[in-house]
Amino acid sequence: MKGSIVVLGELSGRKLAARIVDGRLDDLLVDTPENGPPPPGTIFRGICDRPVKAQGGMFLRLPNGSAFLRGAAGLRPGQPLLVQVTGFAEPGKAVSVTTRLLFKSRYAIATPDAPGINVSRSIRDEEMRVRLLDIATEAVAGVQEPGLILRSAAAGASDDDLADDIRAVHDLAMAVLADATGTEPELLVDGPDAQSLAWREWGNPDVLADAPTAIDAYDLPEMITAITAPRIVLSGGGHAWIEPTHALVSVDVNTGTDTSPAASLKANLALARDLPRQLRCRGLGGQIVVDFAPLPKKDRRQLETVLRAAFKSDPVETALVGWTQMGNFELQRKRERLPLDLKLT
Repeated sequence: MKGSIVVLGELSGRKLAARIVDGRLDDLLVDTPENGPPPPGTIFRGICDRPVKAQGGMFLRLPNGSAFLRGAAGLRPGQPLLVQVTGFAEPGKAVSVTTRLLFKSRYAIATPDAPGINVSRSIRDEEMRVRLLDIATEAVAGVQEPGLILRSAAAGASDDDLADDIRAVHDLAMAVLADATGTEPELLVDGPDAQSLAWREWGNPDVLADAPTAIDAYDLPEMITAITAPRIVLSGGGHAWIEPTHALVSVDVNTGTDTSPAASLKANLALARDLPRQLRCRGLGGQIVVDFAPLPKKDRRQLETVLRAAFKSDPVETALVGWTQMGNFELQRKRERLPLDLKLT
């Protein structure tokens, strides 16, 4: 089963989108449960509630909960404020928000706080860049100081589709900014659901499977069961355990019966290459601590190089913090997804 397949469907009453690449589950997006926390990208008009001077922030009232905003200088209780959710909150904590609103579509990002029209750096062809700038400039003609970034996917769009997309995302941004005042908190823009996010971020697959039978036809329940199992088998005979706890995500690499340095390096490299896929399909974020199989310090640089290359194309922002004094490797990953909790039985 070669190529890229996107499967759209529903499991346990929740919509999902799965990307299968060369027969292996490569990414999985699942809707938040009903009455769950607001997903990243959600935009509210919040009401400033209580400053927290020690943290330099402000708690805000939302329609169904509270949010925390860092950098709240000049704000006063009772003041309305447009904010956007930046990540999922840990249980019992306020939602993290920002006042720097981003309106994302498939081909463009409207940036009201950053005027100017820019093209993604990944588009290097100069003629293409000029063409895209011309289309964008015409699409927002007459707008004073528009803020717009053309995404890499814009290079593959037709002129009309790109212009329509730009106008739509710009009009949404203007409508939200016009709704900034009010005395009560209000939901203004829902965050994208799983299938909308897949359409926006994944591009065009070789196969799009959205028939009612697609989930079973592509053995998706079996793939999800395998990707959520705590024990994973690594190429070369090793294995690893991935176990989320309340404080962090623990990853433990083992070589099995072969304890030679060569076996340790092989198992560690295999885990490093597969770790981004494992984390994004499981929806895991926050602090990640990896207990690699024992290896000499001289091999650490090679392992770090493989880790950096593996996370370079991962869509979730991840910082490779480095080695701890105990010899573990620490990562910090943005909580853009909820831990996967689908009931498949």
